[in-house]
Amino acid sequence: MVISEMLAKVTQYISEAAMRIFGPSDDAYPNTGVQPFTGEPYNERTADNWW
Repeated sequence: MVISEMLAKVTQYISEAAMRIFGPSDDAYPNTGVQPFTGEPYNERTADNWW
């Protein structure tokens, strides 16, 4: 009786892990798209030179 309950728990544990790994994603990330540009355009004359 104890062995069959332990075997059932191990089987359930492994099958839940497999379903989590191979199941559909449940991430709730927002949709991304084109982001507006809010910075300054690059200007080589005003850029800092590091050499």
